[in-house]
Amino acid sequence: MKIGIDARNLVHNVTGIGRYVLEMCHQLAETGNEIFLYLPEKPMSELSRLSGATFRISSHAGNVRRMIWAQTMLPQQAVRDKIDVFWGPAHRLPFNLDPHIPRVVTIHDLVWHHAASTMRLRGWFGDRFLMQPALFSSDEIVTVSRSTADAVRTLYPSVSKKLRVVYPGLTSLGDGGTSSVLADNGIDRDYALFVGTLEPRKNLRNLLEAYALLPEPVRKNLLLVIAGGQGWRLGDLRGQMVRLKIESDVRLTGYVTDSDLAVLYRRAKMLTMPSLYEGFGFPIIEANAVGVPALTSNVSSMPEVAGEAALLVDPTNIQDISNAMGRLALDNTLRSRLAEKAPVNALRFSWKKSASELVAVFESAMAVRKG
Repeated sequence: MKIGIDARNLVHNVTGIGRYVLEMCHQLAETGNEIFLYLPEKPMSELSRLSGATFRISSHAGNVRRMIWAQTMLPQQAVRDKIDVFWGPAHRLPFNLDPHIPRVVTIHDLVWHHAASTMRLRGWFGDRFLMQPALFSSDEIVTVSRSTADAVRTLYPSVSKKLRVVYPGLTSLGDGGTSSVLADNGIDRDYALFVGTLEPRKNLRNLLEAYALLPEPVRKNLLLVIAGGQGWRLGDLRGQMVRLKIESDVRLTGYVTDSDLAVLYRRAKMLTMPSLYEGFGFPIIEANAVGVPALTSNVSSMPEVAGEAALLVDPTNIQDISNAMGRLALDNTLRSRLAEKAPVNALRFSWKKSASELVAVFESAMAVRKG
């Protein structure tokens, strides 16, 4: 099968949706499909895992030029490559894609609708006005969780029959090798770990407030490590830490490589992910894979992804978050019980299985378009 893919999410550092695109493309190529990756500009990261794919790289850097590329160069290249199916892996499809080409779109979340205040204006505008046309013009729609499928169904009931849930897989991060991330960041004792881009939807302000409510003896034996690149509209985290008098107990690592992330997961006592909204939540299963239990929210997709390997909290209730952190820090029996279930939960998610299910969706889309 010749699959054309909007690969714009591979241009920048691979996190979240970018990882989803990378892993899916790798598995699709591994199973004998011919992959055509369309990028508006040269990727920042080295994509050796996709060496078998055909890259169509344009020179449309910047937000406005990228939007123009998506509606002009990209559909033209897809026609020239005579692809069998086109996949928009992140909420978008070209408006003027050749009508003979079957098309599938993946919807990861409806943040623009459920948590609009946490988004940058550019991202909100794109999802608000480009997702709906993609949903209506697609032959099939993939969502990454039942929660997201339900959200799409509620907002757009007319597309219900096209919805297919295909869970993402679990990426192996290795063992970290010779990573010095712990020493480099002064991580010298047990810690609770947060992983993600530093932006409002991740609820870091409430997490810091909850951590500050822990008794001082607990905090002295349990650092809070925040690993993630700088995002947007979060304000001065360090200033909040100073105000809460916890700056000596919190470590901000910034963006970390996969090898550093592997070490951070393996040595963590717990993952803390009390997000306000998630379409899936990769850190939950990445932590679970190495036997680390999670503290996560009782909303959107997080209970679905975490299964029985997490404590669920109300992300808007600071005391609830703090109580759960204290329980996981001090109750060895509880933590061991959740840790035992964690790897079993992670085994539910496989990129090979995901790619196989996605190919079945592509085949269905081809049949629909032909009909």
